[in-house]
Amino acid sequence: MLNENAVSALRSARRIVVKVGSSLVTNEGRGLDAAAIGEWCRQLAALVGGTADGERREMVMVSSGAIAEGMKRLGWSTRPHAVHELQAAAAVGQMGLAQMYESQLSACGIGSAQVLLTHADLADRERYLNARSTLLTLLRMGVVPVINENDTVVNDEIKFGDNDTLGALVANLVEADVLIILTDQRGLYTADPRKDPAAEFVHQARAGDPALEAMAGGAGSSIGRGGMLTKILAAKRAAGSGASTVIAWGREPNALLRLVAGESIGTLLVAPTQKQQARKQWIADHLQLRGAVTVDTGAVAKLRDEGKSLLPIGMVAVEGDFSRGEVIAVRDPAGTEIARGLANYASAEARLLCRRASADIEKLLGYAAEPEMVHRDNLIVVR
Repeated sequence: MLNENAVSALRSARRIVVKVGSSLVTNEGRGLDAAAIGEWCRQLAALVGGTADGERREMVMVSSGAIAEGMKRLGWSTRPHAVHELQAAAAVGQMGLAQMYESQLSACGIGSAQVLLTHADLADRERYLNARSTLLTLLRMGVVPVINENDTVVNDEIKFGDNDTLGALVANLVEADVLIILTDQRGLYTADPRKDPAAEFVHQARAGDPALEAMAGGAGSSIGRGGMLTKILAAKRAAGSGASTVIAWGREPNALLRLVAGESIGTLLVAPTQKQQARKQWIADHLQLRGAVTVDTGAVAKLRDEGKSLLPIGMVAVEGDFSRGEVIAVRDPAGTEIARGLANYASAEARLLCRRASADIEKLLGYAAEPEMVHRDNLIVVR
């Protein structure tokens, strides 16, 4: 059973990523399961709108199923191997998948948005920040983003490999509190229960524990590509940004609502570090910085004493050549590094913004990505 700290972590989760696999979404390849998707959407809507505890959650859905649905629509009984055929199936199936979620969420009074990602989108820092900004904006608007891999354009070099990995990366991208992986199994066992009658169910463990990978193993279904091992590895990846992971049976009645209420369903893999600690540590661990901005004494006080974001009006000089999304140093007038963080603007743009109000950004650059040079969530004070 879950300990009290684990229950509290689930109850306090405010930003949650839910991932569902192909076998669940398509009822083992028979076509999109409207009833199952409708149930998940009903629960998503309840969480976004505010459950019995009165708290509203920000929910992201990572859904497999495009290729499987495309296979069904094209009349294919077996998954093809040729990349162009897989991409064709994804293109056909994505239409139905997006339409299904849109109609089901709309019926519950919740807006939805389709977001297709590739590994390249998250490997490139500028595209990473653009995707992050878009998703956070949608969440603030109470919209549920429905995310899938952009299978129509990717090849093996830029594929995530499975949507468990994508779910973990999205959890990192939006700084989720919890990643919930809904699957066709109850959770993790110490061994394959189909082969070992002595296998015991794992209610709770530490994400990243090497012993978990030995327990998992196995391959995915004939419909999807994931397996329990990919889910264990996804939990390890999500824990890197402080998100815990729950692996649970997708057809468990009211699974999402019960999990958020702290009920012991599935396997909880607890992140060893807190969300904010993990993100700040990642920024602090950068050994090579591409540039720096010097700020005035007023900005120093805002950053160090008040925990504020760095605004352009407090900047007096820019050094180096850096791009949007890279880690830069923030220096006081004496040249001492006082903080570091992710730049919202490239160095050439930052030079134009020095000593200017945030309201002037669009006039100066022709666009406005963010009102801050470095947002406080992406900034760590070092002295």
